Amino acid sequence: MKANNAITDVPGIEVGQAQDEQALTGCTVVLCRKGAVGGVDVRGSAPGTRETDLLNPVNLVDKVHAVVLAGGSAFGLDAASGVMKYLAERKIGFGQGANRVPIVPAAILYDLGLTKPSRHPDAEMGYAAAAAAGVGAVVEGNVGAGTGATVGKIFGLGGAMKSGLGTASLEIGAGVIVGAIVAVNAFGDVLDPDTGQIIAGARPTKIGPLKFGGSGRFANTLEVMGSFTGRTILGVATKGNTVIAVVATNARFDKAQVTKVAQMAQDGLARTVRPAHTMLDGDTVFALSTGRVPADVSIVGAYAAEVLAKAIARAVLAAKPAAGLPAASG
Repeated sequence: MKANNAITDVPGIEVGQAQDEQALTGCTVVLCRKGAVGGVDVRGSAPGTRETDLLNPVNLVDKVHAVVLAGGSAFGLDAASGVMKYLAERKIGFGQGANRVPIVPAAILYDLGLTKPSRHPDAEMGYAAAAAAGVGAVVEGNVGAGTGATVGKIFGLGGAMKSGLGTASLEIGAGVIVGAIVAVNAFGDVLDPDTGQIIAGARPTKIGPLKFGGSGRFANTLEVMGSFTGRTILGVATKGNTVIAVVATNARFDKAQVTKVAQMAQDGLARTVRPAHTMLDGDTVFALSTGRVPADVSIVGAYAAEVLAKAIARAVLAAKPAAGLPAASG
């Protein structure tokens, strides 16, 4: 663990956030002003993304200048335009001379159902988040892209819990640092990566005269899915879910290698969110390499999974109750 226990412990990485606390939505920007080699892995079947095709190792551009995580469903992709404007004003981007085009991939989560939204993340909010970016400690919980995040939605939002944004970092030896930041808006439950116990997720819920999910604090989404009740209600379960994340390292990787890191980091998501990668989720993990320290991609990928799992747990533990939903914190 480094000083901030955050993705900002990776040299060259900054984080900025902005949110609308009344609309319960926001965005989180991961800045890499000098450029970072980027990769992505999309496992969920309901993703909302921007500029992910260029991260394919066979395509030309190999560096990105920021990654945006946002609420607002597809509306939230507009936040990336504000980040582009911020970077372009500072002559940061791909190209030559005055013709600079900032490369800003993005992914969104669906938080529209929590309140009657008065605002979606937009270019103005994205610009504000980029302008607030820095290398220090990162606020977690109901902030940025995690402002309207929830988990455990098999019974709908009425049985869900509040989640949020989390971050973590690890120093894995030989000067190599791996960090992660994640907004957790999963359909399923979140488990403690050390004990395997549910720490946030679906709660037993009364629908009409019937109560579903047992009598404990948590209903256990996986068990409900295997029941007659679960099979019956799955078709009408809340379809606005996803976990969106960025992992970063100061290891020196090319696009193929950093894409492998993104793939391996998804293992941390699968260990901590149950179930993960469903048809109802848009789980997307970006990976960034600031390219300074030689390292083995398998080692970095394995620890990327570990640090993402820690960040996911921190996201739900740091969340506060909102919109009538309880949180793990009380």
